[in-house]
Amino acid sequence: MSTAVITQPVSRARSLALLAREHVPPVTLISLLTLLALPVHGYHPFAEDGGLYAAGIKHLLRPELYPHSLPFVEAHLRFSLFAPAVASFVRLTHLSLETALLALYLGGLWLTLFAVWMLASRCFESRAARSGSVLLFAAWLTMPVAGTSIILVDPYLTARSLSFPCALLALSFGLDFLCPDALSSERLRSALACLAALGVAAAVHPLMASYALADLLLLAAILSPLRRWLVPALCLASFVAAGVLYRNAPTTPADYTQAALSRTYWFLSEWHWYEVVGLIAPLLLLLPVANPLRKLSTPRQALASMAILSGVTAIALSLVFAHTNSASYAIARLQPLRAFQLVYGVMILFLGAALGKHLLRNNPLRMTAAFLLLAAPFPIAQHTTYPSSAPIEWPGAEPRNAWQQAFLWIRTQTPLDALFALDADYISHHGEDAQCFRALAERSALPDFSKDGGETAITPDLSAAWAAGQSAQHHLSNEDDAHRIAALRPLHVHWLVLEQQAATGLPCPYNNAQVKVCRLP
Repeated sequence: MSTAVITQPVSRARSLALLAREHVPPVTLISLLTLLALPVHGYHPFAEDGGLYAAGIKHLLRPELYPHSLPFVEAHLRFSLFAPAVASFVRLTHLSLETALLALYLGGLWLTLFAVWMLASRCFESRAARSGSVLLFAAWLTMPVAGTSIILVDPYLTARSLSFPCALLALSFGLDFLCPDALSSERLRSALACLAALGVAAAVHPLMASYALADLLLLAAILSPLRRWLVPALCLASFVAAGVLYRNAPTTPADYTQAALSRTYWFLSEWHWYEVVGLIAPLLLLLPVANPLRKLSTPRQALASMAILSGVTAIALSLVFAHTNSASYAIARLQPLRAFQLVYGVMILFLGAALGKHLLRNNPLRMTAAFLLLAAPFPIAQHTTYPSSAPIEWPGAEPRNAWQQAFLWIRTQTPLDALFALDADYISHHGEDAQCFRALAERSALPDFSKDGGETAITPDLSAAWAAGQSAQHHLSNEDDAHRIAALRPLHVHWLVLEQQAATGLPCPYNNAQVKVCRLP
């Protein structure tokens, strides 16, 4: 399967020969690389966080869905306009949701690469350097961001699919606005464009937009004549604000600690050594560009300096306020290390520019070879992550994943108000490929450990329901029927999804090679 995934971009990669021609507009480069990125990085609309957002969108389109799971479906809708915007797009276009998700995902990829070009154009005069930045970004889109549990660009549609390119655009317009040589009218347009990009980011993902805003303020301080005072003042202000939040955080429910500690990526003490290296390496790679011993004179020096200071501040905040034994998890819940998404973006921007300027030089053969070589590990990685699913899960295609097949049977053969139970950690079972039950089956389910645990960790009011669900579904496939009935009947569960090898005498109207769907008496 992985061989097939790798060979798909090979035939298209010949199109990269066009990119060397100076008269070819940047939109052509960006569009071709967007098409190349899809087979390289894959597309899995209902996996991981994509499934969480899809379930929320489905509920907005059909309010009768998820009558027993509504708090967990709606939790991530509280502060974001992303799901309502996608639901409105589906209503206006009359597209199926799956088709709309793919269209918007491709649009998000295109916008991300466009934003990279825009930011690179503020830092590099050479077209080869700008092309190198976009090419490397397209090759490395699904790079993990250290141990933060996010990747640069998800292989499914989420709020980050829009907030990230908007943050990059805000930085590029911010550099225009902060340039002292620009005309007043140009600076005004740049300021308005920067605010608009930041506003869209805030509307879809307030947390990631707040980190983009902090980076913009830091960039302004670095480019200011008063930077010796403003930069330390901003860093100090972030610690003061974090301290106030930490000290004045409201009391959390008794069950909340379990949910918070289940998010090991919040705490640096729980990271593996190579994940810590993933924090330090980008800062070291950017250090020669920032060149702190030299007086700031170029936008790229300021951008690199901003990324380094942002990363160092995020690490310091995490070390001071985010501990497993903290009296408050208020700062850990804000996940300051996710600021490294933009740090990684800036790092790849500069690495790609150096590659394009000094090695590729707009040579078609070199560009083609570089893209294939640099992108080669990612189809293999996505096949390892989603081994039982198609590399690109096209709208309307019959799934090859046995768990997805069972979930789709449930969608058509069980009552709309049915409540399901699965193993608490079903999402990590062999062959499941992190496919979200609610998004595919369109049925209510008791909260799971992974995705619902993440929702609980940022929404403490869900703690009691989440803890009860974990207890009732713990090793559900390994228990006997008497234990299952005793644990699930008080929660009014109607159906079970069990692994195929689970021993049960319950009626199971659906079976396949990995899963069976059974009815509780």
